[in-house]
Amino acid sequence: MTNTPFDELGPVDYVVVEFPAGVKNFTGEMAEELLKLVDAGTIRIIDVLILDKNEDGSVDATELSDIDQLGEMQAVEAELAELLAADDVEHLAAAMEPGSTAGVLIWENLWAAPFASAARRAGGQLIADGRIPIQSIIASVEADPVGATTEGD
Repeated sequence: MTNTPFDELGPVDYVVVEFPAGVKNFTGEMAEELLKLVDAGTIRIIDVLILDKNEDGSVDATELSDIDQLGEMQAVEAELAELLAADDVEHLAAAMEPGSTAGVLIWENLWAAPFASAARRAGGQLIADGRIPIQSIIASVEADPVGATTEGD
């Protein structure tokens, strides 16, 4: 995956993006945007996995290396660590709907590596982190529109 010492790695995140049955429109745009992040030095891709959940609930997992036509993603594929085990696949697929396809992306946040490394050298340790889904932010903003109430009314 990398020759970077473990104490110099940045935070590692993952996302699972589900595409419901009949709603797959892969044009290459996602790969282009991902490669822009890699080329800019913002992230390092650690693993990519495609999951297909069959109608009977069984799951087929495809590593990027098993796909013939990778295009520009070919360069990224050569560096992947393939970290996910069968138990990981089962856990990730549990949230999927039958008939859907999901992309799993694991990446290192290179932009945060210097800060994370400095925090570790100072004796710090991560005790919490999280993500706020954009859908939650939108719902919060819509539920409390600016100017809905004014002070003194």
